Amino acid sequence: MSKQSETITFIPIEKLIPFRDHPFQIRDDEQMKMITESIRSVGVLVPAIARPLPDGAYELISGHRRKRASELLGLPTLPVIVREVDHDTGTVMMVDSNFQREEILPSERARAYKMKLEAIKRQGARNDLTSDQLGQKLEQKSSRDLIAENSPDSSTQIQRYLRLNELIPELLRMVDDRKIALTPAVEISYLTKEEQEILFMTIDCEMATPSLSQAQRMKQISREGKLTDDMILQIMSEKKKPECWNLTIPMNKVSKYFPKSYTPQRMEEVILALLDTWNKSKAR
Repeated sequence: MSKQSETITFIPIEKLIPFRDHPFQIRDDEQMKMITESIRSVGVLVPAIARPLPDGAYELISGHRRKRASELLGLPTLPVIVREVDHDTGTVMMVDSNFQREEILPSERARAYKMKLEAIKRQGARNDLTSDQLGQKLEQKSSRDLIAENSPDSSTQIQRYLRLNELIPELLRMVDDRKIALTPAVEISYLTKEEQEILFMTIDCEMATPSLSQAQRMKQISREGKLTDDMILQIMSEKKKPECWNLTIPMNKVSKYFPKSYTPQRMEEVILALLDTWNKSKAR
């Protein structure tokens, strides 16, 4: 079916199921409240996309939050564009559509990129389901580069997020909670699972997280097969030098203080100007 001939169908909410292994959480947070109020006021303006399943249900590709908001409002149906696509094509579409979200946890990016990478690799290997053009494209570019073409992150940054899938759940949760920065987390991901578990217990005991230099040293010693419990404790007990850090504020928490016409770049300029004025007033 061509996109020109696609029609919007109102499908009962109960027949719409989440995409298998959907990596993005559906949180009843402030953003969900905004989506719910918008649908309450004007309805669902952008239809969801789903693919039909043999049992008569439909697997959502995009529109998981719109479905949740509709459920909260007690709406019986959701406007949906139905597309006849296989699971791998649906995976790529699902990941790309969800990267438009305002807030995405590192663990969500990690799982999403892994799913998309595996789907693209399978598409390249299945000549019966892919065109010659795709096969040639896969030969010329790495799968990671293909992912970067329609993603907000560079190929190098995607590789960093993919490494997070090698972290044990406890450490990955600390990355989501911003207790461990992305760069040292990538270095830690090269430790064995046993070493990561010891590191997590040490972090809990010492009430300190590894700096980039500490993570790099543990990675190197682990590669040499010499990283022991005592060595992890010794490294984590060291007094860390002050490191540079970045402050990230979610856009939905900042934009309400600015006119709607302001771009993110303009907002940043105003904030930096205010901070500069504040610093100068302190110095007087």
